[in-house]
Amino acid sequence: MKDWKITVKKLLYPPLWVMILLTVLCTTALIYTFMRGHDAHPAAYVTYVLSFYTLSVIVLACIKTFPQYYKNAKKRVYDHPVGGRFMTDMPFRTHVTLYCSLGVNLLYAAVNLFSGIWYRSVWFITLAVYYIILAVMRFLLVRFVNRIGIGKNQCLEFRRSRLCAVILLTLNLALSGVVILVIKQNKGFEYAGILIYVMAAYTFYITINAIVNIVKYHKYHSPVMTTAKVINLAAALVSMLSLETAMLSQFGSEENSPYFDLIMIGATGAGVSVIVLVMSVYMIVKSTKAINTMKKGI
Repeated sequence: MKDWKITVKKLLYPPLWVMILLTVLCTTALIYTFMRGHDAHPAAYVTYVLSFYTLSVIVLACIKTFPQYYKNAKKRVYDHPVGGRFMTDMPFRTHVTLYCSLGVNLLYAAVNLFSGIWYRSVWFITLAVYYIILAVMRFLLVRFVNRIGIGKNQCLEFRRSRLCAVILLTLNLALSGVVILVIKQNKGFEYAGILIYVMAAYTFYITINAIVNIVKYHKYHSPVMTTAKVINLAAALVSMLSLETAMLSQFGSEENSPYFDLIMIGATGAGVSVIVLVMSVYMIVKSTKAINTMKKGI
């Protein structure tokens, strides 16, 4: 019984060199099988079984190893002065992430604006306008944090939050332009090869992360921090719309109605637009009520 357990353990947790060798062999075999069209050959099933075993032992190795590496890496981050502050000081963390997201927005806006001018494409120019609007809101938040700080003046924070919410309403105009272009030109975003899977994973990550952060940062009762996370969610929702157009373009079936893609994109675009509109109106109403209450209390 003891020898059986040892054998099973060795099979499930082979040495590293064995896993590397199996990975190379299975990858080569799968590429050869599919490129030669031998996917139904009896020998191919041996490759499938061996590939499944290789994937299983790699996953088990990751489950066993990664938690310890993650724990050690997390401890090093917390032990570092800047890393520890970033992980525990939420206003400082918001300040840093605002700078990073502002830089990314400006880069995206510049690339799309250049592409729009170079290729004379309304499509890229519309995307550039969308990222410029996001950059303007984030710049206003960065400027406020630099001048006033987070948690120093609640009334001014609500004023800045209301201003960003008003600008967020204009995001719907850019979003409507994107949806109209997709429907009118009957095309959307396209990602080459495996890149679409990478973008799908990234889009789902930023969307889930944005939703979690809105709930997480709400307890700090900082309008500026909440607004920053709302902007992230608005950006993530439009990325989700972009992903949908790419998925329909790459995996859409010819058997579907010619209007199926347009209906799906139109419905999703309308849904995202409504969510952004509701968030904007809610922020405006809440900020206005809070400012009026503070004025009466003075």
